[in-house]
Amino acid sequence: MHTIGVDIGGTKIAAGVVSDAGEVLLETRRDTPATDVEAIESAVVDAVTELRATHEVEAVGVGAAGFVDASRSVVTFAPNLAWRDEPLRADLEARLGLPVVVENDANAAAWGEFAHGAGREVRDMVLLTIGTGLGGGIVLDDRLLRGAAGFAGELGHLRVVPDGYQCGCGNRGCWEQYASGRALVREAREVARSGGPMAARLLELAGGDPEALEGPMVTRAAQEGDLASQELLADLGRWIGEGAASVMAVLDSAMIVVGGGVSAAGDLLLEPARAAFRRQLTARGHRPEPRIELARLGNDAGMIGVADLARRR
Repeated sequence: MHTIGVDIGGTKIAAGVVSDAGEVLLETRRDTPATDVEAIESAVVDAVTELRATHEVEAVGVGAAGFVDASRSVVTFAPNLAWRDEPLRADLEARLGLPVVVENDANAAAWGEFAHGAGREVRDMVLLTIGTGLGGGIVLDDRLLRGAAGFAGELGHLRVVPDGYQCGCGNRGCWEQYASGRALVREAREVARSGGPMAARLLELAGGDPEALEGPMVTRAAQEGDLASQELLADLGRWIGEGAASVMAVLDSAMIVVGGGVSAAGDLLLEPARAAFRRQLTARGHRPEPRIELARLGNDAGMIGVADLARRR
């Protein structure tokens, strides 16, 4: 029997019927009413009800962009949504009449890649999602690492630069301030403001306004051969690789999987990341080297992962 996976982000809710092989059979979307708890739940119920009309399902998994407790039921805090100590599992089970599992969205994506994507051949892996911020999920010995309170895997908030850039979490110098789409845009806009010859293509794509510059523009320019954009991606890759080497000193995983929107840059990002990773890896030359690979499931990773977790509940 199938399960439904629901991925709740800051702007959209994606829900799909997922087979036990990880195939999305039917999908639907809703806007996320981010400031209204009741409206978020109603949107999820509406999406699940639509999908159940044509497929028999046994359970629902919900990936939530926030901190989820160890029981996989309460969203204790969500930085971009209205949830504060929200008993999401109980509320949805009462309204749907189905078993519900709630999981952090990055954990769900990590499990999706582990079970049905790039990590299928290993027992230990780390997922880094390089989007606006830097999300993380960890699988150790075939199990998703959640920690005592359920908050493990917040890799973007490792502090890498004492007294560095202010982070949305309240601290300074977090890894995601240097290894994320936000960091890429910040540096690209700085280059564009210089107005020099190296900035010409970036300014052209931004319509002459440095503040209009966005990450996909940098990736496009780099793929066209623009040297400034390639160097920006290389700098970002170095931050990713050096941070990943520190993570491996703790976890010793077999694989690091890189996903998120910025991963569309492919080897322009990954080759500098791999080089920096090798330079900083503890005991390099005397240990198996963890592989750094691109994620395979794209935006469906969270949906597929949380549906699989609901099946395994």
